[in-house]
Amino acid sequence: MDQQLITNILMWIVPLSLAIILHEVAHGWMANKLGDPTAKNLGRLTLNPISHIDPIGTLVVPGMLLLSGSPFLFGWAKPVPVMFNRLRNPRTDMIWVALAGPGANLLMVIFWAIMAKVFIATIALDSTSFQFLIGVAQKGVIINLVLMIFNLLPMLPLDGGRVLHGLLPRELGDKFAITERYGMFIVVALLATGLISKIISPPIMYFYNLVFKFILG
Repeated sequence: MDQQLITNILMWIVPLSLAIILHEVAHGWMANKLGDPTAKNLGRLTLNPISHIDPIGTLVVPGMLLLSGSPFLFGWAKPVPVMFNRLRNPRTDMIWVALAGPGANLLMVIFWAIMAKVFIATIALDSTSFQFLIGVAQKGVIINLVLMIFNLLPMLPLDGGRVLHGLLPRELGDKFAITERYGMFIVVALLATGLISKIISPPIMYFYNLVFKFILG
């Protein structure tokens, strides 16, 4: 296997794994705080990747993107189960459970940006270790921005759709909930046609430039 490809895989594996696992754990953690211990009882509030691996989303999709030379990776973990009817206030608590995942990605964007500043301040810029570590931090920023913004799209079953469902008046929200049965087909179609990329690329680049200015500031 090409040495550059191996290095690229190693750069992606830690930030990608943390991004998708912490995203799901955050959903379960927030649900547990708000009255639904389902994820906790099933042992899903753990960083052990074995508990979260989805064969397609965690292995096949990122692997295909990596081998195809994609500029960024995308993937997902096995969804953490949430029983919304067990939440203390299902309609409003659902919003917080949904926002917890993108919120975790936002915190990781901040974490990787701070790590990049630390690497710049403490490691020789021309060293191999610096090039590797700054690459890991950069990819950590990118993958978490992608996951955060993608998941905030107002479509079910994405987190943004859950937020919209909780904010809509009950009757309208119930009608919107019907779209969830077709949601993944719509998402896959938008991904396949490249429309998702056109929608999320501008905000991703906007926030990436802000983070880049912070790192170099």
